Amino acid sequence: MKNVNKFLTIGKAILLVLAIIYVGSLVDFIFKPFKALTGVILIPMLLAVFFYYILRPLIPLLEKWKLKRTPAILLIYLFLFIIVMAFFGGVWPPLKSQLINLVQNAPHLFNLLNDKIVELEKTGFFSKIFPEDFSLLSQLNEYLNKGFTLLTSYVTGLFSAVSNLAIILFTFPILLFYMLKEGDKFGKIIVRAVPKRFRGKTSTITKEIDAALSSYIVSRVIVNLALGVLMYLGFLLIGLPYALVLTLIAVIMNFIPYFGAIISSVPIVIVGLVESPAVGLWALVIILLAQQVQDNIISPLVFGKSLDIHPITTTVLVLGVGNFFGFIGMLIIIPVYMVIKILSKHTYHLFFKEKWEGL
Repeated sequence: MKNVNKFLTIGKAILLVLAIIYVGSLVDFIFKPFKALTGVILIPMLLAVFFYYILRPLIPLLEKWKLKRTPAILLIYLFLFIIVMAFFGGVWPPLKSQLINLVQNAPHLFNLLNDKIVELEKTGFFSKIFPEDFSLLSQLNEYLNKGFTLLTSYVTGLFSAVSNLAIILFTFPILLFYMLKEGDKFGKIIVRAVPKRFRGKTSTITKEIDAALSSYIVSRVIVNLALGVLMYLGFLLIGLPYALVLTLIAVIMNFIPYFGAIISSVPIVIVGLVESPAVGLWALVIILLAQQVQDNIISPLVFGKSLDIHPITTTVLVLGVGNFFGFIGMLIIIPVYMVIKILSKHTYHLFFKEKWEGL
């Protein structure tokens, strides 16, 4: 009877949560201003967190040189400013030129791709591989339309998220400055906010979350930069057009586990095939080789055992969140999942383990 009462209590709690969510959906107009405010703040906050974990290791190094924290942060900002100016002076002109040319030539590229496929179909090349009633051109157009619809929705979501560029440029440096200056105090503030008997466990949780996020973000940046260097050198070697912009797309998309590499490979292979079948084939080989080096050499060295997430879990999370929250959701779902996993594990051990294992 006691166990039945426990299950009834849990069931009532779940029903109550669902009822609150339903009632909240009925008065959505009340929460719309908060949603809009969240949308404006989200991108600067995510950027600040991202760069906080990348730049934070530099603070102790500069403090060892007898620099106080504020001058150390300002010195980092100076180096960042120099890097940004160097980017706009050296990298941005060819990147911008390639990007504009790629966008303008996209329809022409697809027409050339269709012509090449038609030529190969006439030679009977595909009839040796595929069934007689199979039309590669129609299938390719269908898949490309679906792919570009999906990619457009993600890009649209990304541009709508960064549409308030002035707000981002103004708030992001300020948020990052105070995070670098006061970041070590955040965990202590959270610990002091909970009852005394939970402070030891809360301190452990905050340190574990901080270490997990730091390890994931820094490791992901290192891995993606290494992948970008390998791909760019390979693309230059085979003479792939738009090598710089295609590599940049691959590096950004690779922040999305598994699917980012697949999505970014499509435009690379298409551009290569339009140039010549040999360039398209070599572009695919370079992508596969770079991914193998990343997965089997770089990632194990950088990540180690810090990313304890099953590939199936990652796949389900990315697909599910991407369907509802678009590109931004796919980028942040793994760090969010890591935080939820740590909180759930400690909450279970603290409140439910003895009760549930005794059922």
